Amino acid sequence: MHGRPFAPNVRLVRIVISGSSGLIGTALVARLRADGHTVVRLVRRPTAAGGSEAEWNPAAGTLDPAVIDGADAVINLSGAGIGDKRWSDSYKAELLSSRLLTTGLLARTIAAVDHKPSVFLSGSAIGWYGPCGDEQLDETAPAGSTFLADICVQWEAAANPAAEAGVRTALLRTGIVLTPKGGALKKQLPLFKIGAGGKFAKGNQWQSWISLDDEIGAICHLLTAPVAGPVNLTAPNPVTNLEFTKVLAAVLKRPAVLPIPSFGPKLLLGDELAAALLFTGQRVVPAALQASGYVFQHPTLESALRAMLGK
Repeated sequence: MHGRPFAPNVRLVRIVISGSSGLIGTALVARLRADGHTVVRLVRRPTAAGGSEAEWNPAAGTLDPAVIDGADAVINLSGAGIGDKRWSDSYKAELLSSRLLTTGLLARTIAAVDHKPSVFLSGSAIGWYGPCGDEQLDETAPAGSTFLADICVQWEAAANPAAEAGVRTALLRTGIVLTPKGGALKKQLPLFKIGAGGKFAKGNQWQSWISLDDEIGAICHLLTAPVAGPVNLTAPNPVTNLEFTKVLAAVLKRPAVLPIPSFGPKLLLGDELAAALLFTGQRVVPAALQASGYVFQHPTLESALRAMLGK
């Protein structure tokens, strides 16, 4: 049986989410429940009573099909944190397997059940594109040739069984999610607040960012918007690292004049991870998201930072 047809303005009832304990997942679960949806969180431990959780084991390939059968939507946010550890060979393998095992298990289960969800929203990242200098990138741009790009290519391919079974499948190519509650901004704020923040090296690398509010808003929008395939979850106005530094410093009313040389972060993180996270970037635009009618709450960096920092 193919996925149920798209029905605009119909409230979804039961949404299954993996990766719900992360920064994005936690905020998304709260938003969906506030909107009146029933959310079932996939967890890898004995479940809480009440049916709000379901146990699964991606490493063993086990997921009760009854959890997916009859769900209205499945959202996949699983994956080990890209910047959580230095990129040893073993952690690189974990970064890949934590995405492929979870995505593949969900996609195959969706394809196998009788009553399929209407939509599968599966995580990805703008790392797909690799470093592209000043080139503006929409969803039609080709994949890069870096480690992160290769991960994203395999990650997105793992969702294919759901799409091939007729379920609308959108691939969430997420950029740098900004919130003082976690991620890159939380790490930067203490330095910037004391006037010790600065650009990384020359600061000409692009940062394609999105506020946490818009990340959650876009995912909720895609539950019913008739969009399939890759979707860039980034704000419409990417900035260079130099501009990001200037805007954040101005919002905090602090100086930010000293550049951060590359050798420090490279020593701390390793050359490859430091280059991927700090010294290269992509100039990504949300073409598919805007074409589908999504209106950003925070289209500019200044508006986003002022809103989330109360400035």
